[in-house]
Amino acid sequence: MRLTVFGATGGIGQEIVRQAVVAGHDVTAVVRDPARLPVPLSDLTVHTVAGIDDPEALREAVTGRDAVLSGLGSRSRRADGIAERLTGAVIRAMEAEGARRLLVVSAAPVAPEPADDPLLDRMMLKAIGAILKEVYADLTLMEAALARSATDWTSVRPPKLTNGPLTRAYRTVHGSNPRSGRSISRADVAHAMLALIDDPAAVKQGVGVAY
Repeated sequence: MRLTVFGATGGIGQEIVRQAVVAGHDVTAVVRDPARLPVPLSDLTVHTVAGIDDPEALREAVTGRDAVLSGLGSRSRRADGIAERLTGAVIRAMEAEGARRLLVVSAAPVAPEPADDPLLDRMMLKAIGAILKEVYADLTLMEAALARSATDWTSVRPPKLTNGPLTRAYRTVHGSNPRSGRSISRADVAHAMLALIDDPAAVKQGVGVAY
């Protein structure tokens, strides 16, 4: 497949690029600093931009692609609307080029709580949500922008992220979170995003991923 990856030098983005290249996909990485990419530049197409706020600068990177995957988001507790603003630029570029399939990283607290989640897990999720309130508010607005868009989007919602290895032993739930799902590695989130590209049930859905 022909894939474009935004946030390609972030934790999840690097894993998406690495796994997609290994799987033989034609990968375009949209970056500000190509030196931070996890694979040799000869293995992929690099689209260098000064910033990701301008949809016009992104159109070339998304045209003719089978799917666009994004690891864009805040790297601190201060969100400053980063996920909503940058994902909005990606959406507008895709709509201008007629590109359809979009998968993004969100977070578990944005999803409805599983009805059967144990009390301890619900309390932990609420505590984390309070600490990262600004980040999750930004992601909620990002998901609202996805819902308004013309794209065939999927929002992948992990809980606590780790730097653990790729296991493929995660669970996915469409429209909610896996019961008692407390963590997942960035490598497995990337694997889930690539696996969900061709899943018609994931289109216009939030998908919870966790161990």
